[in-house]
Amino acid sequence: MFSAELLTQLAHELDRSEKSRQQIEHFSKRFPGMTVEDGYRVAREWVRMQIAAGRRVIGHKIGLTSRAMQISSQIDEPDYGTLLDSMLHTATPGQVLDIAAAKFIAPRVEVELAFVLKAPLIGPGLPGGKEVTLDDVLAATEYVTPAIEIIDARIEQFDRHTRAMRKVFDTISDNAANAGIVVGAGRAAPAALDLPWCGAILRQNGIVEETGLAAGVQGHPAIGVAWLANKLAPWGESLQPGQIVLAGSFTRPVAAQPGDVFEADYGPLGSLQFRFT
Repeated sequence: MFSAELLTQLAHELDRSEKSRQQIEHFSKRFPGMTVEDGYRVAREWVRMQIAAGRRVIGHKIGLTSRAMQISSQIDEPDYGTLLDSMLHTATPGQVLDIAAAKFIAPRVEVELAFVLKAPLIGPGLPGGKEVTLDDVLAATEYVTPAIEIIDARIEQFDRHTRAMRKVFDTISDNAANAGIVVGAGRAAPAALDLPWCGAILRQNGIVEETGLAAGVQGHPAIGVAWLANKLAPWGESLQPGQIVLAGSFTRPVAAQPGDVFEADYGPLGSLQFRFT
């Protein structure tokens, strides 16, 4: 288990990487005994530093929700990270929202659904907690809305010397690769939607790059939200009213460059349009 001093050191490295836009080498290469728990502890220390600097937690993200991604990462469950207010970008209908490319190192775009909560979801072992189910998630959700996640890599995806891919411990410590979220399309109560059949078309510069259904997220996007509430409980944490939970991508990540224009068309739920400037 990483020491408190090492956690602080690695969190500072992530912070410097974000500010300088210079990627750092794999933690798992430097510390071969690194565990999943070490990764989450590094991420929590990084979040603690951001809160101390004035940022505010607005929710959470779930990643690695597809079976293919879990197999490639050599894990058997998703991962998760923290959403901060500095990551939030809100579009208005018909607007092409400008997002500064300089905020990111190697941004990629993913298509998701976001659950915005009206009631807490508290996992087992905490006061008032219990094993959270899919039905609990639906009952606690104020509305579901389209969301784009912008993922990034403060820890390089491929080792600069060997080209070996980073391990899941690296991704987890890097806040599960989260760097931004775009919202602002339609809202609907979960009971008004057949959630697994919610879909989207992602266009990049007018070209269809990806299509997908929310069923690609473990069969139902609310399953991951329940999983997250239960996984947070041993850390003394829970999901709270007003928080946004990104349920997981149902398309592959699409690399972005300055000048690229993206449109995510969710049909009846509207669309999100934005440009990396």
